[in-house]
Amino acid sequence: MRILICRPDHYDISYKINPWMNPEDNPSQIDTAWVQWERLAHKINHLAEPVVLDGVEGLPDMVFTANAGLVLKRDDPRTWRHVILSHFKHDERKGEEQYFKDIFKKQGYSVSEPENHFEGAGDALYLKDTLIGGHGFRTDKDFYEEKADILGEVATAKLVDPYFYHLDTCFCPLNDEGDYLIYPPAFDSESLKTIRQIGRMEIEVPENEARQFACNAVVIENDVILPTGSEETEAQLQGMGFTTHPMMMTEFIKAGGACKCLTLKLE
Repeated sequence: MRILICRPDHYDISYKINPWMNPEDNPSQIDTAWVQWERLAHKINHLAEPVVLDGVEGLPDMVFTANAGLVLKRDDPRTWRHVILSHFKHDERKGEEQYFKDIFKKQGYSVSEPENHFEGAGDALYLKDTLIGGHGFRTDKDFYEEKADILGEVATAKLVDPYFYHLDTCFCPLNDEGDYLIYPPAFDSESLKTIRQIGRMEIEVPENEARQFACNAVVIENDVILPTGSEETEAQLQGMGFTTHPMMMTEFIKAGGACKCLTLKLE
C-alpha cells in the first residue's frame, strides 16, 4: 500500500476555518509538530510505502493530505486509477488544488474536478463497497449527485457537530467486513441508521476519546495508528485482533486533524 504524506515544512495555524483553530491563544509549536509528524511517517514507513511531498509556502494545511482528493475503489475501466480532486470550501485551502492535481497526474492517476465543494477522503470513506459520503460543513451534498456516474453506490451522511466537520474525524471503517469506529453524536439520526444498516460491528467511541480524534485513525490491514489518549478504543480494537499504535498528535489536533488527516491511501 502506498500512502501520500506531506512534510510540515510550512505547517502553521495562521487562520481559523474550524472550531479547533485558535491561532492567537493556541498557536502551533512547530518543532513539536515536526517530531510528531516524523514519528508518524516512521511508523507508516514500517507498515506501508510512503509517498512523501514537500510542503508549499503559504499552504499550511497541505500537510493534511486526506483532503487532497478521493481515490476511487470501483472495478470499472472508467475509474481505474482515478481521483476526484478536492474543491475546497475555504479560500485559504483553494491553492492546494493545483498542486495536488499535478501530484496525482505524476503518480499515474487520471483526475476529474467537481463543481460542488468536496474535500476528498476527509469526507468520503468506503464501508465495504458503499461510499459513505459526508456533508454538512465542508462538502456539498450535491457533490454526490454531480459525480454519481463514477462514484457507484453512495450513502450520504450528514454531520451536525462543527467540531467534527469532516467524516474522518468521527468515523473510521476498519476492514472489508464492515466493522467501524464511530462517534454517533456527530451525525443526524437518519445518517446513523443508514451507516448501521450497511456496517457490521460498531465500536462506539466515547466523547472524551472522540475529542482526542480516536476515529481519525489509519488502518493498514491489522494495524491501526491512532492518537494517544484513546485507551478504551484501543482496548476494543485489540479485542478484535488489531495491533494499535498510539501517536502523539497534539500539534495537529490544534488545527482539527490527526493521523488519518495526515495521510491519503493511494492504492
